[in-house]
Amino acid sequence: MTTTRIRPLEPPYSPPVTAALEQVMPSGVAPLLLFRSLAVNEHVFLRMMAGSLLDQGAISLREREIVIDRTCARCGSEYEWGVHMAFFRHRVGFTEEEVGATCAADAESTVFPPRERLLLKLVDALHDTGRVEDRLWYALWAEWTESQLIEIVALVGFYHLVSFFKNAFELPPEPYAPPFPGVPGRERGAI
Repeated sequence: MTTTRIRPLEPPYSPPVTAALEQVMPSGVAPLLLFRSLAVNEHVFLRMMAGSLLDQGAISLREREIVIDRTCARCGSEYEWGVHMAFFRHRVGFTEEEVGATCAADAESTVFPPRERLLLKLVDALHDTGRVEDRLWYALWAEWTESQLIEIVALVGFYHLVSFFKNAFELPPEPYAPPFPGVPGRERGAI
């Protein structure tokens, strides 16, 4: 395995870390390198897991994944983008074109329908400027409730943080995670 800047925690894990990992990892899948790296600081790891937003929320799983994948792509977090593609791509019904569109330079020209392109535009606006212009906000407000919009903005912020961890720790990709589209040298994996 490639060296990372933070040596990941190895088993045996403390009971709270074990419980948190069991809650978020599918049966039979080893804990993510990211989780094991964060677990070096148990306090931060457990707080991150408590606020992970991976449970059923106010938006659909597909909408959640569009927001997460676009955020990770914009932050250059191939690790987290690939993990989400491996675990959720088929569950949310992404086509090959939609997978690529999560990384496209221009949200408006993607294959996503107009409603879903609004999510890409929101991620882009928050990533690029930290703000949302009125025109975009009112377009979003016409499609999602205030409660849903709070969750969507929280996802963008949370996955910026996740991407910051990955980028700072220089984590290598999980073996089953696909690379960003157009990255030569690695085959697309599957779980």
